[in-house]
Amino acid sequence: MKRAVVILANGFEEIEALSVVDILRRSNIQTDIAGTEKNFVESSHGIKVIPDKYLDEINVDDYDAIILPGGSPGYINLKNNKKVLDLIRLANEKGKLIAAICAAPTVLAHAGILKGKKATVYPGMEDQIKDSGAEFLDDLVVVDGNIVTSRGPSTALLFGWKLSEILAGKATADEVAKRMLRDLVFG
Repeated sequence: MKRAVVILANGFEEIEALSVVDILRRSNIQTDIAGTEKNFVESSHGIKVIPDKYLDEINVDDYDAIILPGGSPGYINLKNNKKVLDLIRLANEKGKLIAAICAAPTVLAHAGILKGKKATVYPGMEDQIKDSGAEFLDDLVVVDGNIVTSRGPSTALLFGWKLSEILAGKATADEVAKRMLRDLVFG
């Protein structure tokens, strides 16, 4: 069974975090929520989430994917966390899937893993992606090797389904999306 971890810092965007966790769990991917804070992590809109694990308990070797939601100041708190940056760098060295949505691709840029990659980011933050040596694309979801990036809250379902496809296979991702009525909304 594939395993993923979604890392939450105070100020995370709920839709980008929890919809992805939901889709991955529906896809039978063991998905842990890891908090940078003990006890609970508070979202950018005041929702408190009790993580499954504390960040210090995370071992990259236990996971196939590391996922970062955006949200403000969540992405800043991720970017300023040495443990998060070290986990991202180590996961990249090991070829693990690394995914970030909204402003969180700037965390990947700050970690130095986007050079030579194609990526997307929340509108207005394109220069941070370009300055890291990455090629910015205006797509809703961008996959380049082991890196997956997406634009923001309204793309969270597309982002989650793409991660499901990569980790669980297209048939599983399509079945989960079908049960979630994707075709009614996205055609």
